[in-house]
Amino acid sequence: MAHSKSIVAVDATTGKELWTHSFQAKTPLITTRGLNYWQSANGKDRRLILSVDNALQELDADTGQSITSFGQGGRVDLREGLGRDASKLALVQSYNPGKVYKDLLILGSATNEEYSSGPGDIRAYNVLTGALAWTFHTVPHPGEVGYDTWPKDAWKTVGGANDWAGMALDEKRGTIFIPTASPKYNFYGANRTGQNLFGDCLIALDAATGKLRWYFQTVHHDIWDYDNGTTPMLLTVNHNGRREDVVAQASKVGWVWVFDRDTGKPLWPVEERPVPASTMPGEHAWPTQPYPSKPPAFARQAFTVKDLSPYLEPGEREALTRQMNLARNQGLYTPPGTTDTVEMPGNNGGANFGGAAADPAHGLFYVVSKDLPAMLKLTLAHAVAPVPANASPEVRGQALYQANCALCHGADRQGKPPGIPSLVEAPAHLSDVQIAQTIHYGKEKMPSFGQLSGLEVDSIVSYLRKPQLAPVTAVPSVAATPVDPLTAHYRSSFGFMFAESGLPVIAPPWTTLTAYDLNTGRVMWQEALGDVPELAAQGHTGTGTHFPKVGPVVTAGGLIFTGSRDRKIRALDSSTGKVLWETEVGEALEGMPAIYQVDGREYIVFCAAARATTHTHAIPGHPISTDAIHGEYIGFALPANK
Repeated sequence: MAHSKSIVAVDATTGKELWTHSFQAKTPLITTRGLNYWQSANGKDRRLILSVDNALQELDADTGQSITSFGQGGRVDLREGLGRDASKLALVQSYNPGKVYKDLLILGSATNEEYSSGPGDIRAYNVLTGALAWTFHTVPHPGEVGYDTWPKDAWKTVGGANDWAGMALDEKRGTIFIPTASPKYNFYGANRTGQNLFGDCLIALDAATGKLRWYFQTVHHDIWDYDNGTTPMLLTVNHNGRREDVVAQASKVGWVWVFDRDTGKPLWPVEERPVPASTMPGEHAWPTQPYPSKPPAFARQAFTVKDLSPYLEPGEREALTRQMNLARNQGLYTPPGTTDTVEMPGNNGGANFGGAAADPAHGLFYVVSKDLPAMLKLTLAHAVAPVPANASPEVRGQALYQANCALCHGADRQGKPPGIPSLVEAPAHLSDVQIAQTIHYGKEKMPSFGQLSGLEVDSIVSYLRKPQLAPVTAVPSVAATPVDPLTAHYRSSFGFMFAESGLPVIAPPWTTLTAYDLNTGRVMWQEALGDVPELAAQGHTGTGTHFPKVGPVVTAGGLIFTGSRDRKIRALDSSTGKVLWETEVGEALEGMPAIYQVDGREYIVFCAAARATTHTHAIPGHPISTDAIHGEYIGFALPANK
């Protein structure tokens, strides 16, 4: 039975529906990456904890009924307490469920990708009452560690540095390990000169109090969107002749960072190396970046014309060769500028959400990685063109569109394929509410434009719906007067480099699964993960899937289970990477598989609810399909223990 905007409980052994809780809000925004669970010591009070429309809520795990004694009438407004105007914060609820420690829920946050981003505070709430227990400021306040790594009072205006990738909890030590993302804006940081703690860090906090135990910053003054995009993994390794508890963090850059859990000391030496300077006015790229001596990178960290895909059309290859020969391309930390800049592994490459797993007892670490180069180019944002006070919504919307949307989608709304969709036909396929929700909250890699008021968003929707009611005008020009770097809003598209086929422009493999032995810091094996259906039909296999959205899980029996966009679920030998079993399902796989045990039998459940085709990026001649996906959850059972 299909359910929309609902939480559904099913029997874990049969899949039979037990109860459903539907949210009645007009456009309910539900946490997209799982729920959290808490139960009392006697097991009689069992609660599911989630976020809906920027409010923390709880359901009775047995009945699905709302727990109205939690917070104010069953809700805790997550926009409150961030030191900003709550009405202007479009999205603050965490994409992830957080971690439960005793009677606390420790929660990260989602921030938009704009200059108006909210702060990425880490907060803990009492599970029974909803009361705020502690806050850790990832953009430090006066007197806090890291305050001097920002301009004065940056905490009042700068956002980001949030945790969206998950947390790891060491209950015995009472330590929570939290990876953070880049400060905002992603690609230009003249308004946030400095090292920018605690952006792009792995942070260890006292789970009971939120006090800082240690931190390590993996990227200084990030202007590449090089987040720590996976959940940290807790392992025990043999190091220097003794057993040592460690935490391992994979990142978009392609490194695996390994630290002693108690001290934060890297297991192997880390060298600060000089990196290129920025050419942007007012921008001060940090002069060095950290490079770990071990383990070796799991992703390619350079991209030149010799790495172009063999599947490009001749005209594409020629055009890309010209573009890349003119682009600035000085390696991993080439700062973005007003001309094309190559970024590799790219801001959506390397390791991303759900992409890591571990065998904690044996010190083995596994990471799924995609190689997806990007081409960045900073452009000074246009100001909103003045319009008459009595202008129609369509005219106001046109001015707002040109100032906020035209950089990516084009002044003519035609998009910039491949990668950025045309909006010309969007109103034919999407309702006004769907368009407004996408603008307000963002979707996938499109950022949230939460700084726009509801009336402004409605005006943009009106313009997209009826552009013929707005006169054709020139794109407003950037003022010729001198630009103040501290207040200038330079922007870049995310720059994903897809070919017209929808595949990355770099040669395969596009997705790999890498196994590390963290006892030694060496790679055990690396294999391409999955295939592209269109290429496999022509006999081209071993390319790796084109856009992985499923992470791996590891069993104690030596199996890795994972899925991919080619509709395949696979079981791999964790010691060799060889496929031992595979099966095809109805739709492409996405999300994290769930693995659990009931009455001595082990189960694994996958979500098959994505498109397998490569044509997912609005390519000419291949528009994004609006047909419904017949998604489903598919459960498998391993042989029962005897």
